[in-house]
Amino acid sequence: MYEQCLKAQNIDEVYIATDSPEVVNSCQAYTQNVILTDTKHESGTDRIAEVVKQIDCDLVVNVQGDELFIEPELIEQLVNALKKDSALKMSSAMHRIEQVSDLKNPSVVKVTATKNNATLYFAHSIIPHHRDEWESLLNYHTKVPASLNFYRHLGIYGYSKDFLIAFSKMQPRYLEHLEKLEQLRVLENGFAIQMIETSYNSIGIDTQEDYEKALRLFEC
Repeated sequence: MYEQCLKAQNIDEVYIATDSPEVVNSCQAYTQNVILTDTKHESGTDRIAEVVKQIDCDLVVNVQGDELFIEPELIEQLVNALKKDSALKMSSAMHRIEQVSDLKNPSVVKVTATKNNATLYFAHSIIPHHRDEWESLLNYHTKVPASLNFYRHLGIYGYSKDFLIAFSKMQPRYLEHLEKLEQLRVLENGFAIQMIETSYNSIGIDTQEDYEKALRLFEC
């Protein structure tokens, strides 16, 4: 993941943030840009916010450590979205869901957005609800019909530095507690998240099955 991030053309530095001394020792074999953080953080956002206070920067991209195959071009797109609109405080990414099995999987976080790709909501459940052919979609299809638009949220975020620090100080509210998705804190506090649609299909590692799938791809 670190090596993939280094390939992005419009960033200045790549840092690894962790609360694990074991991870620090391992990563120092190939970079000194490793920062040991407090162990009490409840989210990656809080961890990154602690780190960026030590770094002179304007924009920050948070790539989660299990995104082994992250595309450098996607990192560049998140940065460019923030540079293009100074009023925008946060960006993220989504990928079109093609398999019904992914649609049904609650570990796959779904996102729905406006026609301009501003986020409306994130959920573990299937959103939006396809009222007219719901049973047919879930029970008789393996692939999502091309006429239907469902999107998976990818674990990568771009922020302005000031907003990231402010975000980390916001109190979690009802929807975040309910869904256990920290990005909902942004929406609940009235801020927009600009989504970038990408062909990159994330393989975040949340389960043993995910880990084994990633290993098979890595070995290829």
